[in-house]
Formats: sequence, structure tokens, C-alpha cells
Amino acid sequence: MSQTANGSTSALLEVQNLRKAYADRVVLHDISLSVAPHDVICLIGASGSGKSTLLRCLNLLEEIQDGVIAFDGTEISDPRVDPRTVRREIGMVFQAYNLFPHLTVLDNCTLAQSLVHNVSKREARSRALELLERFGLGDKAAAYPDALSGGQQQRVALVRALCTRPRLLLLDEITAALDPELVGEVLEIVRAEAAAGMTMILATHEMAFAREVATSVCFLDKGRILEQGPPEQLFGDPREERTREFLARVL
Repeated sequence: MSQTANGSTSALLEVQNLRKAYADRVVLHDISLSVAPHDVICLIGASGSGKSTLLRCLNLLEEIQDGVIAFDGTEISDPRVDPRTVRREIGMVFQAYNLFPHLTVLDNCTLAQSLVHNVSKREARSRALELLERFGLGDKAAAYPDALSGGQQQRVALVRALCTRPRLLLLDEITAALDPELVGEVLEIVRAEAAAGMTMILATHEMAFAREVATSVCFLDKGRILEQGPPEQLFGDPREERTREFLARVL
């Protein structure tokens, strides 16, 4: 087993030689990645480099053509594994908020707890209200999604994922659809969860944020992890010319 970002060899998630293709078009080539508990792995790279596809593979939303994905020592890429069981442990938040428009904020945050995790309605409600209050949404519990700003909806989507107490949280460009002034309020939740020890993998275009919160940064280019390292090294002294070109454009 390969070494993790924090130097440990005990990985929560281990990806080995992952390959993903659509027909004859290969979109992920030979991806290998280790994630230890409490790691925050930031995936950066140009649009189309494979960041979102990789996250979808990790949550079994996409079938892989080769390689192994293991979670807590169990090979979850085995076709016999029920994806619903895996998603009880691995949460995911998308660029589109994906809230149920006909449900209130509170009901959005309690539904999965009750139906998937068999949490009592009372406990689910208590857990949801606690998180909504913590992240400045306590007064929105009875509101419907279309009455909220984009930033508020994305915060609700984060709270909904956190309510299920995932062991690993995947975040797919969660600020990309937001107006610039709303980005900070969403990233504040991610910052708080990183400080609290949540294990996360996030695809992001927010370079300053990645530099602040990541334990390790992966630069993807044309479906490959071209370079990986601690943020101070990757942003300060990247080894690959392609990484330097990308950072020169975005920083």
C-alpha cells in the first residue's frame, strides 16, 4: 500500500491504477491515490482534466474499466458491491445543489438520514437543526430551496451531506456555479470541517483555498495525476513544466 499524504501507510481510501473510458475515449489514465483519515486532498487542473470524473468514480457513480478502489480495506470497485452501501460512508456534494425543490430545507436534510441510515425522525431532525444553526441557516429550516440564494442552497447541500456523518466527503466544484460574493460563505463550511478533521477530496478552482486547507494537492492534466505534493511545494516550486504553465495562468 502506498504512502498517504500525511506519511502514514494506513489509508482510508486507496486507488490503484484506475482507468476510466467512454467507448474508445480514455478520460482517466492509471490514477493512483492514497487518502488517510483527516486528509484534505485538493484536485486542481483545467476543465476537462478529469477531476469530476474521478470523484464520480470514487462514489461509484461511474463504472471503471480497470484498477482498484478500496475503502477501509474493502475493494468497493468489485461489481458485486452494492453502491448504496458505499454511499452510506462516502458523501458527495455536486456543483449543482440537487436539493429537492418540493421539500423544505429541514426535510431535505432529514430524508437520507431516515430512509438510508435508519436514523429516527427525532434524531434526524435534531442533527439537521444543529448543523443548520451552526452554519447560519437556522432561520431557513422551514424555507423551500427556491426561496434561498445560491450560496444558501449550496450550504444546505453541504449540511445535508454532513447530516449523514460520512467518513469521506467528496466535493465537486461546489463554488463554480456561485456568484463571487457567495463563494466565501460556502468555503467557510469546508474550512470548518477540515479543521474538525473531516476526510475530504475536493475538486476546486479556488487556488488560495486549496493552498490553505489541503494536506496534499493533485494536479490533473489530460486524465492523469501529473504531479502531487504538499501545497507549499506544488504551488511554490512545482516540478512539472505543465503545472507551472497552469499555475501561471490561474494565480
